Amino acid sequence: MADRESLMTLKLIDALYTEAMVLADEARSYFESGRFNEDSDTSNMLGVAFSCESLKVTTRLMHCIAWLLNQKALHSGELSAGESWNHDRALGQAASTDQAMVDRFPEEARQIVMASEELFQRLKRLATRMEQDREAESAVQDMFSRLQSAF
Repeated sequence: MADRESLMTLKLIDALYTEAMVLADEARSYFESGRFNEDSDTSNMLGVAFSCESLKVTTRLMHCIAWLLNQKALHSGELSAGESWNHDRALGQAASTDQAMVDRFPEEARQIVMASEELFQRLKRLATRMEQDREAESAVQDMFSRLQSAF
C-alpha cells in the first residue's frame, strides 16, 4: 500500500481529475456547438466517423473520471484497499481512435480526440503499474504467511 500511495498522491489525483473534467467540458462544448459541421467537409462518412469518435471520447473520459473518483474515495478512506481493487472499479476498456478518420477532422476536433486518448493511456499505464505493485505486495505477504505458519 505504501508504494501505491507514493505513486498516487492526492495532489496527482486532483490534478488528473481536474484535467479530465476540463477536457470533458471542452468536448461537450465542441460536440454541441456544431462547429464540426462548419469547419469540415461534412461528407456522410466523415459525419458518421465524428459521431463515433465523439462517443468514444465521452466513454473514455467517463472511464477516467470514474476511476479517479474511486482513487479519491480510496485516499479519503471511503473505500478500503480491498474494495478499490474490485473489478467493477477498474479503469475499464475504451475503443481506440480511428486515426485515419480523425486526421480528416478539423484541428479542434483532432485535439479533443487525441487529448482524451492520451489521458486515458496515461491512466491505463498508471493503473497497470499500481496493479503490478499490488500483485508483488500480495506475493510477498503470501510468502510471509507461509513462513509464519511453518514455524
